Amino acid sequence: MLQLIRPIAFIDLETTGVNLSTDKIVEIAIVKIMPGGTRLAKRKIINPQMPIPEESAAIHGITNDMVKDAPSFKQVANEIKQFLENCDLGGYNSNRFDIPMLMEEFLRSDMDLDLSLCRMIDVQHIFYTMEPRTLTAAYKFFCDKELVNAHGAEADINATIEVLESQLKRYDKLGTSLDTILGCIGEEKIIDYARRFIYNDKDIPVFNFGKFKGKPVETILKQEPQYYDWMMRGDFPMHTKKKLTEMFNKFLLKK
Repeated sequence: MLQLIRPIAFIDLETTGVNLSTDKIVEIAIVKIMPGGTRLAKRKIINPQMPIPEESAAIHGITNDMVKDAPSFKQVANEIKQFLENCDLGGYNSNRFDIPMLMEEFLRSDMDLDLSLCRMIDVQHIFYTMEPRTLTAAYKFFCDKELVNAHGAEADINATIEVLESQLKRYDKLGTSLDTILGCIGEEKIIDYARRFIYNDKDIPVFNFGKFKGKPVETILKQEPQYYDWMMRGDFPMHTKKKLTEMFNKFLLKK
């Protein structure tokens, strides 16, 4: 069993699409596991205040009619924030999608969830490190079960937890704590959740896209401060812009 020092909240989102800058959440499911093993669940249907594309509805089954009377994310943001506070986070592909998307929604709601002390366990990362496949295949491989109602947030997140528990039993070297798991598979040191900026092997923030890929952020912002303005006007996620502004202020005010 997973040994916990503090609660870990497993998150799964269904959305209007996969663009962090423009798409919105239509369903959120959270299962919080307490250090003693007790599970607390929360699930919300969310009105994204934009049309749900037919291709997205075909995947998760949530239609415009189903969300028309649901609350907006801003209306439930504080409730979700309180549920997640002082928790570590987990999910399936959560480090690259669910958590970045959730942070965008918080920022759009003028609310910032501090994750600076949060450990993040991405079950997909474990799976891809040990046995590269999809969630449905992972559920079959590790649990010998067929995933019924795949792409339903609640079904997916409960399957994710079962996969993690089976992974801990199968791979002794993972251990049973977040420290041992992340020590085995590696822990990403991220700057922004969309990974437009990363740390290089010397722990220096560098660009991770475009013509300055691999170049130190400090150097470029000092040489071409107009690049900051271009990014702030561009179609980048709000969290990326937030971190860019923090670095801009830090580097240009640096003595």
